Amino acid sequence: MVSRPRTLAALATVPAAVAAAHILPAATWLPAVRAVLRPSLDGRGSADHIALTFDDGPDPRSTPHFLRELDRLGVRATFFLQGAAARRHPALVRRTAAEGHELAVHCWEHQPPWLPRPLADRADLERAMTAVRESAGSEPRWYRPPYGVLTATRWWAARRLGLQPVLWTAWGRDWQPDTDPDGVLSQLRDRLTGGATVLLHDSDRNSAPFSWRVTLAALPRLVDRCRAAGWTVGPLAEHGMPTVGRGHAAGHDSR
Repeated sequence: MVSRPRTLAALATVPAAVAAAHILPAATWLPAVRAVLRPSLDGRGSADHIALTFDDGPDPRSTPHFLRELDRLGVRATFFLQGAAARRHPALVRRTAAEGHELAVHCWEHQPPWLPRPLADRADLERAMTAVRESAGSEPRWYRPPYGVLTATRWWAARRLGLQPVLWTAWGRDWQPDTDPDGVLSQLRDRLTGGATVLLHDSDRNSAPFSWRVTLAALPRLVDRCRAAGWTVGPLAEHGMPTVGRGHAAGHDSR
Protein backbone atom coordinates (compact mmCIF):
# COMPACT_ATOMS: atom_id res chain seq x y z
CA MET A 1 0.00 0.00 0.00
CA VAL A 2 1.34 3.42 -0.97
CA SER A 3 1.87 5.70 1.99
CA ARG A 4 -0.09 8.95 2.31
CA PRO A 5 3.03 11.19 2.16
CA ARG A 6 4.18 9.50 -1.04
CA THR A 7 0.71 9.85 -2.55
CA LEU A 8 0.58 13.55 -1.72
CA ALA A 9 4.05 14.05 -3.11
CA ALA A 10 3.05 12.35 -6.36
CA LEU A 11 -0.08 14.48 -6.65
CA ALA A 12 1.94 17.62 -6.05
CA THR A 13 3.99 16.88 -9.16
CA VAL A 14 0.90 16.84 -11.41
CA PRO A 15 0.40 20.65 -11.62
CA ALA A 16 4.10 21.09 -12.27
CA ALA A 17 4.01 18.50 -15.05
CA VAL A 18 0.94 20.13 -16.61
CA ALA A 19 2.57 23.56 -16.45
CA ALA A 20 5.76 22.22 -18.03
CA ALA A 21 3.86 20.54 -20.86
CA HIS A 22 1.93 23.75 -21.41
CA ILE A 23 4.92 26.06 -21.60
CA LEU A 24 7.47 23.77 -23.31
CA PRO A 25 6.35 24.60 -26.90
CA ALA A 26 6.90 28.28 -26.10
CA ALA A 27 10.63 27.60 -26.41
CA THR A 28 10.04 28.07 -30.15
CA TRP A 29 10.11 31.80 -29.34
CA LEU A 30 13.89 31.41 -29.58
CA PRO A 31 15.04 31.45 -33.23
CA ALA A 32 17.68 28.76 -32.67
CA VAL A 33 15.11 26.44 -31.09
CA ARG A 34 12.42 26.83 -33.71
CA ALA A 35 14.98 26.51 -36.52
CA VAL A 36 15.59 22.97 -35.25
CA LEU A 37 12.22 21.91 -33.84
CA ARG A 38 9.75 23.79 -36.01
CA PRO A 39 11.34 25.59 -38.98
CA SER A 40 7.96 26.58 -40.44
CA LEU A 41 7.46 28.96 -37.50
CA ASP A 42 10.50 30.97 -38.58
CA GLY A 43 8.61 32.28 -41.59
CA ARG A 44 11.14 31.22 -44.21
CA GLY A 45 9.79 31.44 -47.74
CA SER A 46 11.03 31.99 -51.28
CA ALA A 47 14.59 33.27 -51.40
CA ASP A 48 13.62 36.23 -53.59
CA HIS A 49 10.79 37.40 -51.32
CA ILE A 50 10.38 39.22 -48.00
CA ALA A 51 7.09 38.82 -46.12
CA LEU A 52 6.18 42.10 -44.44
CA THR A 53 3.91 41.69 -41.42
CA PHE A 54 2.41 44.00 -38.79
CA ASP A 55 0.94 43.17 -35.37
CA ASP A 56 -1.59 44.76 -32.99
CA GLY A 57 -3.94 46.67 -35.32
CA PRO A 58 -6.31 47.84 -36.46
CA ASP A 59 -5.76 51.21 -34.81
CA PRO A 60 -7.51 54.29 -36.24
CA ARG A 61 -4.74 56.55 -34.90
CA SER A 62 -1.95 54.81 -36.79
CA THR A 63 -3.04 52.10 -39.24
CA PRO A 64 -4.31 54.58 -41.88
CA HIS A 65 -0.83 56.14 -41.99
CA PHE A 66 0.65 52.72 -42.77
CA LEU A 67 -1.95 52.05 -45.44
CA ARG A 68 -1.13 55.32 -47.17
CA GLU A 69 2.62 54.71 -46.99
CA LEU A 70 2.33 51.14 -48.22
CA ASP A 71 0.19 52.34 -51.12
CA ARG A 72 2.80 54.98 -51.96
CA LEU A 73 5.52 52.32 -51.88
CA GLY A 74 3.46 49.87 -53.95
CA VAL A 75 3.69 47.20 -51.25
CA ARG A 76 1.10 44.85 -49.79
CA ALA A 77 1.55 43.28 -46.34
CA THR A 78 -0.02 40.88 -43.84
CA PHE A 79 -1.72 42.45 -40.81
CA PHE A 80 -2.14 40.29 -37.69
CA LEU A 81 -5.21 41.80 -36.04
CA GLN A 82 -6.47 41.86 -32.48
CA GLY A 83 -10.05 40.64 -32.61
CA ALA A 84 -11.44 43.13 -30.09
CA ALA A 85 -9.97 46.01 -32.10
CA ALA A 86 -11.28 44.54 -35.35
CA ARG A 87 -14.74 44.38 -33.79
CA ARG A 88 -14.51 48.05 -32.75
CA HIS A 89 -13.19 49.25 -36.11
CA PRO A 90 -14.72 47.06 -38.84
CA ALA A 91 -14.56 49.83 -41.46
CA LEU A 92 -10.79 50.05 -41.04
CA VAL A 93 -10.51 46.27 -41.38
CA ARG A 94 -12.57 46.39 -44.58
CA ARG A 95 -10.40 49.20 -45.92
CA THR A 96 -7.23 47.24 -45.20
CA ALA A 97 -8.58 44.23 -47.08
CA ALA A 98 -9.95 46.36 -49.93
CA GLU A 99 -6.50 47.86 -50.48
CA GLY A 100 -5.11 44.40 -51.13
CA HIS A 101 -3.54 43.51 -47.80
CA GLU A 102 -3.80 40.09 -46.19
CA LEU A 103 -5.55 39.82 -42.82
CA ALA A 104 -4.48 37.33 -40.16
CA VAL A 105 -5.23 36.62 -36.50
CA HIS A 106 -3.11 37.83 -33.60
CA CYS A 107 -5.40 37.43 -30.56
CA TRP A 108 -8.62 38.73 -29.08
CA GLU A 109 -6.66 40.93 -26.71
CA HIS A 110 -3.14 40.51 -25.31
CA GLN A 111 -3.27 38.07 -22.40
CA PRO A 112 -0.45 36.66 -20.24
CA PRO A 113 0.35 33.28 -21.79
CA TRP A 114 1.82 31.35 -18.90
CA LEU A 115 -1.20 29.62 -17.31
CA PRO A 116 -2.93 26.76 -19.15
CA ARG A 117 -6.26 28.06 -20.51
CA PRO A 118 -7.38 25.43 -23.05
CA LEU A 119 -11.03 26.50 -23.22
CA ALA A 120 -10.37 30.21 -22.86
CA ASP A 121 -7.56 30.17 -25.47
CA ARG A 122 -9.85 28.37 -27.91
CA ALA A 123 -12.76 30.77 -27.22
CA ASP A 124 -10.59 33.90 -27.52
CA LEU A 125 -8.96 32.75 -30.73
CA GLU A 126 -12.30 31.76 -32.24
CA ARG A 127 -13.79 35.16 -31.35
CA ALA A 128 -10.83 36.90 -32.97
CA MET A 129 -11.05 34.73 -36.08
CA THR A 130 -14.78 35.47 -36.38
CA ALA A 131 -14.24 39.21 -35.96
CA VAL A 132 -11.65 39.25 -38.76
CA ARG A 133 -13.77 37.08 -41.04
CA GLU A 134 -16.95 39.07 -40.54
CA SER A 135 -15.23 42.44 -40.95
CA ALA A 136 -13.18 41.53 -44.00
CA GLY A 137 -15.36 38.90 -45.64
CA SER A 138 -12.47 36.46 -46.01
CA GLU A 139 -11.16 33.48 -44.07
CA PRO A 140 -7.89 34.18 -42.21
CA ARG A 141 -5.15 31.60 -42.66
CA TRP A 142 -2.31 32.68 -40.33
CA TYR A 143 -1.99 33.00 -36.57
CA ARG A 144 0.74 34.72 -34.57
CA PRO A 145 0.29 34.60 -30.78
CA PRO A 146 0.93 37.63 -28.55
CA TYR A 147 4.60 37.98 -27.63
CA GLY A 148 5.32 35.10 -30.01
CA VAL A 149 4.67 32.71 -27.13
CA LEU A 150 3.08 29.61 -28.62
CA THR A 151 1.99 27.55 -25.61
CA ALA A 152 0.45 24.09 -25.86
CA THR A 153 -3.09 25.43 -25.45
CA ARG A 154 -2.51 28.05 -28.16
CA TRP A 155 -1.12 25.35 -30.47
CA TRP A 156 -4.18 23.25 -29.79
CA ALA A 157 -6.61 26.14 -30.36
CA ALA A 158 -4.98 27.15 -33.63
CA ARG A 159 -4.99 23.57 -34.88
CA ARG A 160 -8.66 23.10 -34.02
CA LEU A 161 -9.58 26.31 -35.83
CA GLY A 162 -7.53 25.55 -38.93
CA LEU A 163 -5.05 28.39 -38.47
CA GLN A 164 -1.37 28.04 -39.38
CA PRO A 165 0.98 29.49 -36.72
CA VAL A 166 3.88 31.59 -37.93
CA LEU A 167 6.25 33.76 -35.90
CA TRP A 168 9.01 35.71 -37.69
CA THR A 169 12.52 35.57 -39.05
CA ALA A 170 13.57 39.15 -38.26
CA TRP A 171 11.99 41.76 -36.01
CA GLY A 172 12.68 45.43 -35.53
CA ARG A 173 11.97 45.59 -31.79
CA ASP A 174 9.99 48.67 -32.72
CA TRP A 175 7.82 48.48 -29.61
CA GLN A 176 10.64 49.59 -27.33
CA PRO A 177 10.94 53.10 -25.88
CA ASP A 178 13.76 55.35 -27.07
CA THR A 179 14.26 53.54 -30.38
CA ASP A 180 14.54 55.32 -33.72
CA PRO A 181 14.42 54.29 -37.39
CA ASP A 182 18.14 53.51 -37.40
CA GLY A 183 17.64 51.27 -34.38
CA VAL A 184 14.75 49.41 -36.03
CA LEU A 185 16.77 48.80 -39.19
CA SER A 186 19.79 47.74 -37.14
CA GLN A 187 17.73 45.15 -35.25
CA LEU A 188 16.45 43.74 -38.54
CA ARG A 189 19.80 43.60 -40.29
CA ASP A 190 21.34 40.37 -38.97
CA ARG A 191 18.44 38.11 -39.96
CA LEU A 192 17.11 40.10 -42.92
CA THR A 193 17.93 37.69 -45.73
CA GLY A 194 16.01 36.49 -48.75
CA GLY A 195 13.00 34.45 -47.64
CA ALA A 196 12.62 36.23 -44.29
CA THR A 197 9.38 37.19 -42.56
CA VAL A 198 9.66 40.64 -40.96
CA LEU A 199 7.72 41.57 -37.81
CA LEU A 200 6.77 45.20 -37.16
CA HIS A 201 3.83 46.94 -35.45
CA ASP A 202 1.26 49.33 -36.90
CA SER A 203 -0.07 50.29 -33.44
CA ASP A 204 1.34 51.24 -30.05
CA ARG A 205 -1.57 49.55 -28.27
CA ASN A 206 0.89 47.19 -26.57
CA SER A 207 4.07 49.14 -27.25
CA ALA A 208 5.81 52.31 -26.13
CA PRO A 209 3.61 55.39 -26.78
CA PHE A 210 3.94 56.66 -30.35
CA SER A 211 6.45 53.95 -31.25
CA TRP A 212 4.45 53.40 -34.43
CA ARG A 213 5.80 56.71 -35.76
CA VAL A 214 9.32 55.28 -35.61
CA THR A 215 8.18 52.19 -37.52
CA LEU A 216 6.46 54.31 -40.12
CA ALA A 217 9.62 56.38 -40.64
CA ALA A 218 11.72 53.22 -41.03
CA LEU A 219 9.35 51.57 -43.51
CA PRO A 220 10.46 53.21 -46.78
CA ARG A 221 14.13 52.62 -45.94
CA LEU A 222 13.39 48.96 -45.22
CA VAL A 223 11.57 48.52 -48.53
CA ASP A 224 14.37 50.30 -50.40
CA ARG A 225 16.94 48.02 -48.76
CA CYS A 226 15.01 44.91 -49.75
CA ARG A 227 14.54 46.02 -53.33
CA ALA A 228 18.21 46.94 -53.62
CA ALA A 229 19.02 43.35 -52.61
CA GLY A 230 16.70 42.03 -55.33
CA TRP A 231 13.92 40.91 -52.99
CA THR A 232 10.22 41.47 -53.63
CA VAL A 233 8.26 42.67 -50.58
CA GLY A 234 4.74 41.35 -50.03
CA PRO A 235 2.34 39.40 -47.81
CA LEU A 236 2.69 35.89 -46.43
CA ALA A 237 0.24 34.63 -49.06
CA GLU A 238 2.91 35.34 -51.70
CA HIS A 239 5.85 34.11 -49.62
CA GLY A 240 5.98 30.54 -50.91
CA MET A 241 5.71 28.94 -47.49
CA PRO A 242 4.48 25.33 -47.33
CA THR A 243 0.92 25.02 -46.16
CA VAL A 244 0.37 22.93 -43.04
CA GLY A 245 -2.79 20.82 -43.22
CA ARG A 246 -5.73 22.59 -41.64
CA GLY A 247 -7.54 20.76 -38.86
CA HIS A 248 -11.30 20.41 -38.76
CA ALA A 249 -13.24 22.99 -36.81
CA ALA A 250 -16.94 23.29 -36.28
CA GLY A 251 -18.46 25.24 -39.13
CA HIS A 252 -15.33 25.02 -41.31
CA ASP A 253 -14.24 22.44 -43.81
CA SER A 254 -10.81 20.92 -43.58
CA ARG A 255 -8.44 22.16 -46.26
